[in-house]
Parts: sequence; structure tokens; C-alpha cells
Amino acid sequence: MMQQKIVLIGGPGTGKSTVLKEFIKRGYQCMPEISREVTLKAQEDGIDQLFLEKPLLFSELLLKGREKQFTDAELSKNKLVFFDRGIPDVHAYMDYLKTDYPNTYVEKSLQYKYDKVFMLRPWKEIYTQDNERYESFEQAIELDKFLRKAYEALGYSIIDVPFGSVEYRCDFILNSL
Repeated sequence: MMQQKIVLIGGPGTGKSTVLKEFIKRGYQCMPEISREVTLKAQEDGIDQLFLEKPLLFSELLLKGREKQFTDAELSKNKLVFFDRGIPDVHAYMDYLKTDYPNTYVEKSLQYKYDKVFMLRPWKEIYTQDNERYESFEQAIELDKFLRKAYEALGYSIIDVPFGSVEYRCDFILNSL
């Protein structure tokens, strides 16, 4: 059986990382969201909000990191690999910021294709802001639209994950595969 690469998308604070943690507990291979890592590294280097101050550099680092996650997944023997965000998220965010970016962003999205895309929608009850997540809930709703548009433009059919407990959401995703 071929490996299936499953990407979880959605605006900030929709529960993607929480769902991934549950998948890890259940023994699945998961590729974590790397933007926090990139943000924290930049803060160590004295750039407070890399995403806002140097969006193109931030996006370059994300693109490289997500591409590496994709190729690392291919080296594993696991039948299922879950990703917290995918390569197309990078240009979706750039579109949201109305920032120009090289054609390579979309080319990479076409080169590295995921098998299924699950979208977690903005959910007021679980939304929180913190040091690495500075978007408001209203911005999360707006980002949701840009993410959906970017993935649909690449030909993906998006499966919406219903609200519910973490276990329920994981079961929904697994039953949909």
C-alpha cells in the first residue's frame, strides 16, 4: 500500500495541533507545525515578529521546512503521515498579507501533493491568542477563506472536520480515509 499524506489545514487556533497530538498518542507519524519554531528562532535572533517584519523571509523558511517534512515523510515506512499545515499554506498566507512572492511557491505546491486535505474551521469556543499566535479571531476567519481558496485552486477537495471533542475529530478523520 502506498503511503497517504494527510494535511490538516485551517486558520490559527482551530485545533490542528491538538488533533495531531492525539494522533501521536495513537501511534501515528505526524509532522508538526513549524511556524512557531521559526518564530521562536527569529526572536532568539532579535526579530520580535518575523512573520510581520519580514514576511518573505519567514515564508522562505516555512517553505523549506515544510518541503523537508514532506521528503522526510517519504523516507518513512508509515502508511499514514499527518501534517500540521501544508506547503500551500505558505502562499495562502502571502495572499492574505497581499505580499508578492515568487512563482516557486505555487510550483512547490504542485510538486509536493498531499493525498487528503482536512480543514478545521474557526471555532470561537477554543480560540486563544498567545505570544506566537497574534491573530484575532476575525483574522482567523479571514485566513480560513484564503487557505480554502489556495487549496481548491490546486485541485484539492477539502473535507471539513466537524466541531467536537479531540477524540471525535480524530475518529472522523480516520473514518474518512
